[in-house]
Parts: sequence; C-alpha cells; structure tokens
Amino acid sequence: MRVGHGVDVHRFSTTGPIVLLGEVVDDIRGVSATSDGDVAAHALADALLGAAALGDLGTIAPSDDPASEGVDSMDLLRRVAHLVRGAGFAIANVDVTIVAQTIRVAPHRDAMRHNVARSVGVPVERVSVKATTTDGLGFFGRDEGLGALATAVVTPQAE
Repeated sequence: MRVGHGVDVHRFSTTGPIVLLGEVVDDIRGVSATSDGDVAAHALADALLGAAALGDLGTIAPSDDPASEGVDSMDLLRRVAHLVRGAGFAIANVDVTIVAQTIRVAPHRDAMRHNVARSVGVPVERVSVKATTTDGLGFFGRDEGLGALATAVVTPQAE
C-alpha cells in the first residue's frame, strides 16, 4: 500500500463560478486560477500522483501552459487516474477535505462523491468528501479563498 497527500489553495475573485469536485457551488464569487480552479480536484490529483511517485499536477498541466487555461479539473483527475493505473497501481481509497469559511459543501457532497468515483474508477464507497472551517482564523477564516487537502491510497495491481 502507498499513500499520497495533496494540498491546493485558491484566492477568491470577482468572477465565478466556484467548482468543487465537478459541482458548481452557489456563491457570488469565483476563484483566481488558470484552470476551472477546482481546489479539491487539484489536491486529489496531487495525492494520487504522490502515492504513485509520479510527480505533481504541475508536471501534467503547468499553470504557465496556455493549454491549461480554463481546463476542466475533473478531466485532469481522469488523466491522473489513468497515469496511476498505467504505473501499475489500483486506486484503493480517496479522502478529500474542503477548507472554506462560508462555502456550503453538504448539499453537494453526494454528487461530489459520485463525480470522483466515476473520474478515478472506484466504487463511491471508497470516496470520502468532507468540509471544515478554520473558525475565523487566517486566510480561510477571513473568507479570502478556499482550499482542499486530500489523501489517496493506492496498491500494486496484481500481475
């Protein structure tokens, strides 16, 4: 078994929408990002890449590459899952925590879990999505942006 960890953070902007694990979350703001700014998908992609020792998301979709402009992060997540499987690993479990002061994740949680399960090719029972605030502390607490932490477990595929 191998474990990877991923983190991503984006500042809020005046243009939207906010996308989290493929779901548009109701908010008057958007996020400042090259892609669609899906911090949760980015953190999960990095966790999967880390577990398989395949680098990070910047090696697959560099932020300074014009092809990364507006890219769908769930498409990136599918590409990462394909690379992980191609490196000889099965995805066993994924866990994502979204960090935001005011964004409501609960109404979208089931859809997010299903989106992730389809994208990485695992049963939905192996996908965890949760959220937390920072109780008013720091960057997140001042509601200046949002972030995500993710953990992924992969196992060698049977030959």
